[in-house]
Amino acid sequence: MKKLLLTPLFAVAALAAHAQNVTVTGRVLGAQGEALPGATVLERGTTNGTGTGTNGEFSLSVAPTATITVQAIGFATQQIALNGRTRLDVRLVTSATDLGDVVVTGSRVSEGRSNVLTTAPVDVISAREIKAFAQTDVSQVLTYAAPSFQSSRQSISDGTDFVDPASLRGLGPDQVLVLVNGKRRHNSALVNINGTIGRGSVGTDLNVIPTASIKRIEVLRDGAAALYGSDAIAGVINIQLKDDSTGVSSSALYGQTTQSDGKTEQVDFNVGIGLNKRGFLDLSGQFLNRAYTDRGFTDQAPLIYLGNNGGNYPASATTEQSRRDLKAQDDALVAQNGFDRNDLRVGQSATRNFGGFLNGGYRLGLGYELYVSGGASYRTGRGSGFNRLPNQATQIDLNLFPNGFLPFINTTIYDQSAIVGVRNTFGGFAVDLSNTFGRNELAYNVDGSVNASLPQGANLVGLSPTSFYAGRLAFLQNTTNLGFSRRFIEVGPLANLNVAFGGEFRYDNFLIGRGEYASYINGGRTVNGGPAASGSQVFPGYQPRDEVNKGRTNVAGYLDLESDITEKLLIHAAGRAERYSDFGGNVSGQLGLRYSIVDAVALRGSLGNGFRAPSLQQRYFSNTSTQFVSGVANQVLTVNNDSPIVRNGYTPGGAGQQGFGVEPLRQEKSTNYGVGLTAKAGGLTFTADAYLIDIKDRIVLSAQFTRTNPIVNEILGAREISRVQFFANAVNTRTKGLDVVLNERLPLGEKSRLLLTAAANFNQTTVTSFNSSSTTVNNDQTAGNSNLQNTLFDRAQRTRLESGNPRSKIALSAAYTYGIFGVEARSVRFGEIKTADADPARAFLDQTFSAKWITDLTLNAQVTKQIGIVIGANNLFNVYPDKIIVNPRNNATNFSVDPNLSYSSALDNSNRGRFLYSANQFGFNGAYYFARVNFTL
Repeated sequence: MKKLLLTPLFAVAALAAHAQNVTVTGRVLGAQGEALPGATVLERGTTNGTGTGTNGEFSLSVAPTATITVQAIGFATQQIALNGRTRLDVRLVTSATDLGDVVVTGSRVSEGRSNVLTTAPVDVISAREIKAFAQTDVSQVLTYAAPSFQSSRQSISDGTDFVDPASLRGLGPDQVLVLVNGKRRHNSALVNINGTIGRGSVGTDLNVIPTASIKRIEVLRDGAAALYGSDAIAGVINIQLKDDSTGVSSSALYGQTTQSDGKTEQVDFNVGIGLNKRGFLDLSGQFLNRAYTDRGFTDQAPLIYLGNNGGNYPASATTEQSRRDLKAQDDALVAQNGFDRNDLRVGQSATRNFGGFLNGGYRLGLGYELYVSGGASYRTGRGSGFNRLPNQATQIDLNLFPNGFLPFINTTIYDQSAIVGVRNTFGGFAVDLSNTFGRNELAYNVDGSVNASLPQGANLVGLSPTSFYAGRLAFLQNTTNLGFSRRFIEVGPLANLNVAFGGEFRYDNFLIGRGEYASYINGGRTVNGGPAASGSQVFPGYQPRDEVNKGRTNVAGYLDLESDITEKLLIHAAGRAERYSDFGGNVSGQLGLRYSIVDAVALRGSLGNGFRAPSLQQRYFSNTSTQFVSGVANQVLTVNNDSPIVRNGYTPGGAGQQGFGVEPLRQEKSTNYGVGLTAKAGGLTFTADAYLIDIKDRIVLSAQFTRTNPIVNEILGAREISRVQFFANAVNTRTKGLDVVLNERLPLGEKSRLLLTAAANFNQTTVTSFNSSSTTVNNDQTAGNSNLQNTLFDRAQRTRLESGNPRSKIALSAAYTYGIFGVEARSVRFGEIKTADADPARAFLDQTFSAKWITDLTLNAQVTKQIGIVIGANNLFNVYPDKIIVNPRNNATNFSVDPNLSYSSALDNSNRGRFLYSANQFGFNGAYYFARVNFTL
């Protein structure tokens, strides 16, 4: 099918012939209408250019299909497609900072606008800002540069350790659409199923894109499903790749934390190549090696060797003295065997990434321009799970690991993407035909582990495996677009009207591949009459019944209109219709406007509806995993939405597979409202935008249904499963918030300047209603926490959705330069987050983690024209989140035999006192110092 989709592109390219240049004349003016002498006018993708004269006038011979780049110091760069014109009068906008750049996201008008002139708010993070501090991947760059964006690295959460979940405006990872050069980017293969932010969602892996390849990142903070389709409920992130035709740049970075871990080594490069004045090829690459960090605390299990499961005292220890004696014997064994009670690795995983990207364009002749971009990355990761103590008989093999073991999950992530397209102008319409391909694969390997159900014995050592291939996930997407756009001048009473329309055909495919036999099999071993745990400990492999290879298609059409009705009023309207092969269609629309009250002050607003199609991963993912709940291992079945366990009805004592009676997944539907104010005066710009987003039928991954509920016990039957969870359209939510951005540029003399920025996001998500479609769930009369309705969306889930991410973020930054020297400081306030226990009776475990300021500082010097040096610190003051509450009874030296006072690790969420930090604000690595050398030729 891919060959069929690409064939039209190369058929058009084959018609290429040389085209004759045209002479373009014009004038470049400043924001107040003043002439700008010395401005640079370039034919994009070439070295062909000129400067403006004393009256701001210029003349340049270019290709008829060229895009003209206009630049001047102190002003935002503009890129303008000729579209048949030979005269351009350009008015540049004062650039307070990089956030004042001209943007193209959120509109299909060929001539971009400054972000204070758009109908919806757009942040711009430039290549300079990306490199200003020590963040080495895209998700972390955006977390600190754009307050409405939030992402933090997770710990001990299987695949989510390696693919950072991210959110925009307080919504989920799958409710923001990612574009590259304006084209839809494919999602990750991973679905987050553990207790992290974004649980149950499928996001886009931003970190496979080398930062060296990025020209700028545009963050559209407005619902845009009517423009771009599914997923754009919260907004759009558009990554614009570099399009240089000359120059070579590279950088090398080294850094580590003050705890002497988390070592980071990064080398990247970017090369711009001109193609005979007819095009460009821009190549980028990156190598990143990031070591793990460990902020785990001492294991508070009383007994490592002589206790029962989880290190508790056996029932025979009925007096304090007997417990003291047993503890002394156990401590002696700990010392004798060299067991380290810091037995859990809590922190970021180790990872190594090789990635490359290219971006190119070439004028073929006859007005045709061919463009291509794409990249590939290979990333390996290594992260630990929870350790197994030598007294956990159902989970270990003492012949192989007499001291227990700490198992590791090793991932290999392959990512490939390619965009190929051709542009031309026909009948005054700019026509763009493109094909975008993307694929993401995540393969799991487990080592330092066992399948405890396999036969054990000293004579079998060496025969039972300690490493396993556990299977893979893969997601593929291929999108073909055909778009038309034209700007009409003086259409009736309208000064101008931009018309854009087109269509899209997309194919998605999701695959689960099984692991090796030993990674999931139950070998039949029993412990005290009960079965030992099946599969590779920490991550049982995907089983044959988990395997899936499912695809779907989507056909869409859109219409986009934009007009400066008057000099003061800009209106933008868009509509889009889509139809999916697996669940039906959707129609969405959007209306936006901007009204200039006076030249420097304007109001803007938008109203629209959107949608998000359920991902194939949410519909078809299934697996069995080992998850620890209050320190106790559980075999948890995640079952896909098409399974009879989910779909079938329930009849007490009925024959056949009983089920929960849940309906098929359907699309989430949203309504977006936005209103804002923009202002500018000299070098000062200000924007404030309020928003309200209602989402109906939001898809969530349920909490874990346990066998303590008799209905669940009957549904699970004889399966070796203790808990089950699945996806459902379970809740409606409302998100409201405010974004504020203030920028100021202060010239302080001939050699120095000061850039100041203050930006903030305030958001609140509320679950407005619960809307289960299952009568089995809704009518369950079971009392207590195991009630089905409570479990489908429990209070832990609700709190994670409403308050798991910071409800506010404030970023203050200053950049000062004097000659060759510079200093940049940034302080970001991450607002408070909350956690809650699933059981209302355990509300005493609910916790609020207070807001914290994280300060970064860099010093830089441009030693020569080719060499620059940067040194600095992230989290300069070594700030950590609040610690998770530890109950006094969760203490290894608690010898009480009183059941109300004795040792218990289930009375808090610290996992035996070892896991004391939440990752969801800013992580918990502490202070980090680095040095970077930049080379430019």
